[in-house]
Amino acid sequence: MSIDSHRSRRRLGSAAGGAEYFHIGAVPGTERLPLAHKIMLENLLRHEDGDLVTGADIAAVAEGRTGAHEIAFHPSRVFLHDTNGVPVLTDLAALRDAVAERGGDPRAVDGAIPAELTVDHSVSTDFFARPDAPLLNVRREYERNAERYRFLKWGQQALSTLEVVPPGAGIMHQINVEHLARVVEVRDGLALPDTVAGTDSHTTMVNGLGVLAWGVGGIEAEAAMLGQPVSLLIPPVVGVELVGELRPGVTATDLVLTVTERMRRLGVVGSIVEFFGAGVGATGVATRCTLANMSPEFGSTAALFPVDDRTLEFLRLTGRREDHVRLVEAYAKEQGLWHDPGRRPRFDRTLVVDLDGITPSLAGPRRPQDRVELAGTGEAVRAALAELGRAGETGPAEGPDASGPRDGAVAIAAITSCTNTSNPAVMVAAGLLARNAVRRGLEVAPWVKTSLAPGSRVVVDYLERAGLMRDLEKLGFGLVGYGCMTCIGNSGPLAPEAAAAVEDRGLVAASVTSGNRNFDGRVNNDVSLNFLASPPLVVAFALAGTTRVDLTADPLGTDPDGEPVMLADLWPTEAEIEEVVSAGVEPSMYTEVYGTLFDGDENWRGLTAPGGARFDWDPDSVYLQRPPFLELAAERGAEGEAAHGDIVGARALQVLGDSVTTDHLCPAGRIPSDSPAGRFLGERGVEARDLNTYASRRGNWQVMKLGGLANPRLRNAMTPGLPGGSAVDLGPDGDERTVGEVHAVADRHRDRGQPLLIIAGREYGTGSSRDWAAKVTSLLGVRAVIAESFERIHRSNLVGMGVLPLQFEDGDSAGGLGLTGEEEYAVTGLEGRDEVPERLSVTARHLRTGRVTEFTVRARVDTSREQLYHRHGGLLPYILHRALSEPGRGRD
Repeated sequence: MSIDSHRSRRRLGSAAGGAEYFHIGAVPGTERLPLAHKIMLENLLRHEDGDLVTGADIAAVAEGRTGAHEIAFHPSRVFLHDTNGVPVLTDLAALRDAVAERGGDPRAVDGAIPAELTVDHSVSTDFFARPDAPLLNVRREYERNAERYRFLKWGQQALSTLEVVPPGAGIMHQINVEHLARVVEVRDGLALPDTVAGTDSHTTMVNGLGVLAWGVGGIEAEAAMLGQPVSLLIPPVVGVELVGELRPGVTATDLVLTVTERMRRLGVVGSIVEFFGAGVGATGVATRCTLANMSPEFGSTAALFPVDDRTLEFLRLTGRREDHVRLVEAYAKEQGLWHDPGRRPRFDRTLVVDLDGITPSLAGPRRPQDRVELAGTGEAVRAALAELGRAGETGPAEGPDASGPRDGAVAIAAITSCTNTSNPAVMVAAGLLARNAVRRGLEVAPWVKTSLAPGSRVVVDYLERAGLMRDLEKLGFGLVGYGCMTCIGNSGPLAPEAAAAVEDRGLVAASVTSGNRNFDGRVNNDVSLNFLASPPLVVAFALAGTTRVDLTADPLGTDPDGEPVMLADLWPTEAEIEEVVSAGVEPSMYTEVYGTLFDGDENWRGLTAPGGARFDWDPDSVYLQRPPFLELAAERGAEGEAAHGDIVGARALQVLGDSVTTDHLCPAGRIPSDSPAGRFLGERGVEARDLNTYASRRGNWQVMKLGGLANPRLRNAMTPGLPGGSAVDLGPDGDERTVGEVHAVADRHRDRGQPLLIIAGREYGTGSSRDWAAKVTSLLGVRAVIAESFERIHRSNLVGMGVLPLQFEDGDSAGGLGLTGEEEYAVTGLEGRDEVPERLSVTARHLRTGRVTEFTVRARVDTSREQLYHRHGGLLPYILHRALSEPGRGRD
């Protein structure tokens, strides 16, 4: 295909602004392309230069050559949040220092495309169930994080394309859907789709508006900000045909938990899921965004919906200008991105989801894909308790009148997360259920910590207009703040009664949240069982006080007359919900809330921030330290010369099982005072109440290294019976066995010049897009991870940090090969090669018995751009190389 023959530029009609656009239909064979591939095709047409993007790339997408052909995709913008955004800015500040120290212009490291950063991950649920909780939580937030926020303000003035949404505005993804998302925009007279690379895995939420967006690691986001493309193999697309309609009493949450379960069984890692069929039209945008939000829980790259009349209605509802809505409609129809219920694109795989068959559900107690029918919750909890050896502690079901919490008690009930608080129907249902419960005289048990943390200020506006906030507050579900809060692990301390029961008698406590993740130890360090549920079910379980209950058959409690109250007695009708939503949600709410989005409150406006092209690091800061990644890469070989050397004499730092999450590798929640990170901070004068969270300390690499692999729920087969955070040192010759903290053991290996490996099972690196999970891996001296399979984002992050992701051959595993971690390893086949070969040889010699095991692994350096990054020792050294080799540009 020639360079220019297919580059047809057309012009939209005057009603849509008259902008030009690259016509997708000019490329032969595009009629049955999935929407995702059409958007990728337009991106290639717009960036075709004969070098990074060629006619062969365009032909490959048009022909659907998935999983084999590499393309360079240029997102139109980058989306960040504070806990991932701070390390992005520390990396860029360090890059500027490195450029200046080598005689270059630090301003060569600058933004090339728009970037927005929302501060939403730092506020914590320290105060709850009191009218002044939001004020107190915000005050505590600024006490803890003012230094980081000043740094963000420095970044905003230093980088020409960065805008910061101050704290208190809401959750990034809900703000994106309700305000920031363009869907289609015009730049320099050219109309183009809104496409987003975000540092949070739930960036996919905006897929519900027809925006192709997905989560990337912070280091990949840095590259995109500087104008470099995201390198990927053309992803397979799995078509999900929606048929029917949801039945009354069934929520979008029930639907997404069912889809998550089915997608994990199907296996869609590395694929894009695309919804089509007649049922799409019966699905509102709020439900679409709920489904799209949990795409990373499926394992998929994105979960895309088409644009249709419902999309346009949503854009109008949320206050978008009418001329912009007309642009979106015209562009989507011209480019074949408009929903056609009868169209069946050419998918790699398809399945059908019958909306009529969805039933009320939860997911838990440890993974989002472990769906439980509402009627089976109690049975699932009893099984989980039996696994923990607590079958004898269950006793009778608790309730508000019980003497105290027993195993399975609800310690946290949180209406939280953009996943569900973005959906007025489920939020209103929660409010109406609360109203009905209050009218029946029900109360929440004293050990339940209740909270409401919506993703947008609009939520409280419409709940207040309907008079429902008053009833939610009476049950303890008062506003605690606008941010991720409990969903991200910023749940604060438990209620005193629950905390005492956990500490004094080992209570196995539970949480029920309307969030998107329930990994072990994520919500709260002291909560062992975690369930995801719709907002009205969160209220219901708070009233029950326990998860060991069948809410379809057992009462929630008793009213003042001693009469049992059933969930069915309280659940609102669809007509009641629709009446409140229709009367209470209108465009003026959105335009008023978002009219001052970037202004911030008096706390934000009062923060003084440094200026200048370079950041002035404070050597005594416990929040911000210049990261050492460039220096570490240099130690391992100038310009990556050692990156392709064989890895010899390596030891195993950890031997792990399946579904190891980025939370396991790099916790985000509260820093315990007795942890290595807690002790480190305490020695520097930080009081226990101000230790804050690991997420808030990501600007300090020393703290993060100490927290690496330190989640107590992580299970290392080399240290059976011990909580996570432990590792084994077998000594220089393998004739010793010393158990110590991971960071200390890793340092001893480094001092002896012994590289390290991690060995793991399936689905390694699930969960958040947390690039720090890869960064701590690198800081601990790990050169390679050998796993049965990798999640997409974490695998990419490992490559970006110069760590080799190596995959066992199909059918192989650590257990099957007899690997215990007590071996010395050699990974060979790298020496003298310009690129990492597809397969490498591994030799493992047991240090005590001398038994030798040989096997091959697949090197998961999937694209030529990843080969380039690895050759330089990681993405950051590559960016430095480009900034110095192209003065004044600093980007591709």
